[in-house]
Amino acid sequence: MNTTAAAQLERWQRFRTNRNKALATRHGWLTLTSFQWLESRTAGVDLAPGLWSTDGTTATLTAAAQDGLTLVETGEPVDGTIAASLANEESLMWVQFGGADGQQVVVELAMRAGRYAIRTRDSGSPVLTEFDGVPTFDYDPDLVIEAAYEAYPEPVAIPIGTANPLVDGVHYSVGEVVFRLPGIDHEYRLHAEEEKLGALTITFHDGTNGESTDEWRKVSTPRSRVDAAGKATVVLDFNRAINYPSAFTPFGTCPMPVKNNSLDARIEAGEKQPAFGD
Repeated sequence: MNTTAAAQLERWQRFRTNRNKALATRHGWLTLTSFQWLESRTAGVDLAPGLWSTDGTTATLTAAAQDGLTLVETGEPVDGTIAASLANEESLMWVQFGGADGQQVVVELAMRAGRYAIRTRDSGSPVLTEFDGVPTFDYDPDLVIEAAYEAYPEPVAIPIGTANPLVDGVHYSVGEVVFRLPGIDHEYRLHAEEEKLGALTITFHDGTNGESTDEWRKVSTPRSRVDAAGKATVVLDFNRAINYPSAFTPFGTCPMPVKNNSLDARIEAGEKQPAFGD
C-alpha cells in the first residue's frame, strides 16, 4: 500500500471510530423505544409516567412528585402541570426518570407534520447496550470520486416521504452533484442539501438496498472548491456513506431520497444494514 492510500485508510478508520462513538451516546439514536402521537384527550402513554395531551399548539404534561419525573434542563421535579411549545421539526429533551440516578429514560417532545409526539429514549435499551459498531464494507479507494457541483440560483423545496408513513418531509435541494462511477459509462446527477459551513449531504438509493444495506443511506461532502475556471467540485467519498437513524430504530422520521437520487449501481462501500435483532 502506498503512502497516500495508507493515509486515506487511516483517516477513514478514524472516521469510523468517531462515528461509532457518536452513535453510542447515552440517549442517542440507539436508545429510542417508542414514538407516540399526543392527543387532545389527557391520557397516559406507554413507557413513561404522567398524563399527556396537546391542544395543537402546546403540549402539556401533568405528573405528581412520586412519578419521579424531572426536567432534563434543570433537574427540577415535575409536580403539577407543565407545558411546552415547539415549531414544526423541532425537538426538546423534556423530562427524565428511572434508574439509580433518575436519568435512565429521557422523554423527547417533538413536533412532526404539525403534530406533537413523544419519543422515549432508554439508555438501558439492548440496541445500545449490545452495540459494538456498525458493520461496513471494506475501504475502497476507487469510490472516492471527484464530482462537479452545480448550484441552483435558489434552493428548491421538493416534497418527500420519510421513514414514518404519517410524516411528510421536504428536501431543500441547493444543487446537483454530477459524477461517474468506475466501470459505468453514464453520468449521475444527485440532488444535494446544504449543511453547516457549506457542506453538502446527498441521500441516495443504490442496488445494495434491502440486501446488504438499509433502504437508503446518505453521504456528506466537504464544502465545494472553485478552480481558476470557476468550476465547483466536491469529493464524494462513498466509504463514508452512513445509515440514517431509521436503520437502527422503527421510531425515526428520517427523510427519504428525492425521486431522482437513485443509482442503477451497487455502492459496496460505507455502512451496511445493522445487525440488531438478528
